[in-house]
Amino acid sequence: MPKLVIEDLHLRYGPVEVLKGIDARFEEGSVVCLLGRSGSGKTTLLRSIAGLEEPYRGAIRIDGRPVYDAGARVNLPPEKRDLGFVFQSYALWPHRTVFENVAYGLRLRREGKAEIAAKVQTALDGVGLGALAARYPSQLSGGQQQRVAIARALVYEPPVILLDEPLSNLDAKLREEARIWIRALIKRRGITAVFVTHDQSEALAIADQIVLLDGGRLVQSGTPEDLYERPETAFASEFMGSNNTLTVAVEERREGRVRVALDGHSLWGLDRRQGPAADGSAKAVIRLEAVRLAEGPGENRLPAAYETSIYLGSQFEHLFRCGDQTVRVLSDRRATPGPHWLECPPERLWVF
Repeated sequence: MPKLVIEDLHLRYGPVEVLKGIDARFEEGSVVCLLGRSGSGKTTLLRSIAGLEEPYRGAIRIDGRPVYDAGARVNLPPEKRDLGFVFQSYALWPHRTVFENVAYGLRLRREGKAEIAAKVQTALDGVGLGALAARYPSQLSGGQQQRVAIARALVYEPPVILLDEPLSNLDAKLREEARIWIRALIKRRGITAVFVTHDQSEALAIADQIVLLDGGRLVQSGTPEDLYERPETAFASEFMGSNNTLTVAVEERREGRVRVALDGHSLWGLDRRQGPAADGSAKAVIRLEAVRLAEGPGENRLPAAYETSIYLGSQFEHLFRCGDQTVRVLSDRRATPGPHWLECPPERLWVF
């Protein structure tokens, strides 16, 4: 049985529909990322799970127990859902010590002093702050404050922990470091985590399952590999990764493949379209790293004129022009001014 189930969830703010029938299932012990642009509904969905927003239709179940069910008129308040929540701002009390911040939820549950002390110390040790229990939030770095917020959410061993963009206040270097220890901590504890982010690289790094939202609807749900390598829609293909999006003309469709024309040259790709466009045009998407610099003409290759390059440390990003469209290419070698050939592997060229 899935740990967390969301069924046909609808929510509106006044006349505006924010969630439009979300269905999702999250397995026990998995890290799930709700991913999408600003306004996609991801934070609203997280807050609905927590009980901080009230949908008007659908159901939310944890371990098979309904915490919200519009049909049965069930809507448990947040404190009855036994969920851990890490806010984007961390929401630490500045006048309380680290120990007191983490212990707060246990005291609300009227646990004994000895049990509180043991659980708080275990939680702080788990996030690497066991020696800082007597400090105040103002005496901690941003990364340490984040760890306190996570320890507070984990201390009473909730079945599900919810994290609302917990890395957004950290600088780039700390974010990269935090991804791995947060994932390791969650997997070590064996709990289910629902993690909101708008950063697709963060979602790819930390998640077992990504739920991609757009305009209040679920676009695609699956493993990071599914969304990156097998996007089901044009939106999913363009949102994930760094891409070239090209306007092409469809020439032929055959057994899941499609031949398209770009600047008078034919390319084969994977046919991901639901139906043909009225004017025979289509959109072709290919990741930057999938395009290869080739030595000369050949199958699925395009002539291109070199424009410029930037150096990224481990590789170069080159900009080429194919007719009136541009193509970006990642390569570990320099490119020289003049004519070039670009190879687009058919299995990496998705036509929508």
